[in-house]
Amino acid sequence: MNEPNIHLRTMVSADWEEVAQLIHDSTNAWYQGRGFEPIFQNGPGSTRLFCEVYEGLDPGCCVLAVDAAQGRIIGSCFFHPRPTHVALGIMNVHPECFGWGIARKLLLYVIDQAERRDLPIRLVSSAMNLDSYSLYNRAGFVPRAVYQDMLIPVPDEGLDWRPAGWERVRDAVPADVPRMVELEMSVHPVSREQDFRYFLENELDIWRVSVLEDELGQLHGFLVSVDHPGSNMLGPGIARDADVAAALIAAQLDHQRGRSPVFLVPTDQVELVGQLYRAGARNCELHFGQVRGADRPATGIVMPTFMPETG
Repeated sequence: MNEPNIHLRTMVSADWEEVAQLIHDSTNAWYQGRGFEPIFQNGPGSTRLFCEVYEGLDPGCCVLAVDAAQGRIIGSCFFHPRPTHVALGIMNVHPECFGWGIARKLLLYVIDQAERRDLPIRLVSSAMNLDSYSLYNRAGFVPRAVYQDMLIPVPDEGLDWRPAGWERVRDAVPADVPRMVELEMSVHPVSREQDFRYFLENELDIWRVSVLEDELGQLHGFLVSVDHPGSNMLGPGIARDADVAAALIAAQLDHQRGRSPVFLVPTDQVELVGQLYRAGARNCELHFGQVRGADRPATGIVMPTFMPETG
């Protein structure tokens, strides 16, 4: 196949099915080509979730690489402008076009969007994918955190794990949003109020948002989860300390009976990681939290996610 003449344009709703197919085929091809199980095992109908959620959150913020001669979509990249940063979301290139520089074209487009706003860019990327790492590193991204992707198979009767503070976890309500924003900004230099309101509106009926308060009603952490054939994860989440994070994770897992959701925790949080191992967690991958531009170290525990990748 000859390299096509490529042009970039914004995704529209008529593109959703083709983009969902691209996300499904590209991601699975990369993992299967390295001897791993496919990430998306429920067909391209499940990966339509990315279009639905990301257009709901950030309309017009997906750039496509298109074969100008055939009109075929051969690359896609979602991005998420926020007051404090631009988040780089899922990026995909057609398997037949790997190595043609399409990802670099898409990345430069997002970098231009961030520079126009004078904002840093944040992303979470696989530590296994050295091509991806090199792409971002050459463009000025610096790893600031390492996350271990963990999962715990939750039996139908639930887990016996009841960490300290479990009883103080409750479902979030809209009135919690300003406090969630304040907590996140105090721990991590990120502001995404629109995300929290979107989760709580829950029009797709796939989100659960938990918060943990102390006896005086002060908020110490929150954790979101998504339960959908295209993504079953815990996150995003923020916690003041390991005990808060463990309580939130345990409470969310209790709502995932019969499932094995993935969640990301910082590798340097030794106490939290130890609690998770004792609860039966195992590792499935490693990811880097990377930043292009100004950053501030987290003062608590940050738990990112891939749905949505806005932090």
